[in-house]
Amino acid sequence: MEKTAAFLLRIPQDLKKGLEKRAAEQNQSVNGLLQTMIVRELAKQDDQVTDDSLENRQFIGQTLTGSQVDSENGLVQVKGIFYRYLIESNLKFDPAKDYIVIEANGNILTLRPIVR
Repeated sequence: MEKTAAFLLRIPQDLKKGLEKRAAEQNQSVNGLLQTMIVRELAKQDDQVTDDSLENRQFIGQTLTGSQVDSENGLVQVKGIFYRYLIESNLKFDPAKDYIVIEANGNILTLRPIVR
């Protein structure tokens, strides 16, 4: 797994709102959207083809049922593979809800509860 780094980014409120809207439309987190945009832009500048991870290509937008989550062990099963998971906004897991994968970072998937 790649090491990750964090940094503070100051942007205008309108730009932040635009990023949040785009991320929601694409069922991603803002972090996941920015990471994808940066990787694509750097690859374009380097004249490379981007090679997103399997998780990003196959799992973003995937809908999961509560039965696919093992909350006791902190794991979620997606397409037969177990991953660690986080729930957006640190919400508690609710087995009665369905979830959508909004970000994949290494072996950790970020899930968003689906509001119906």
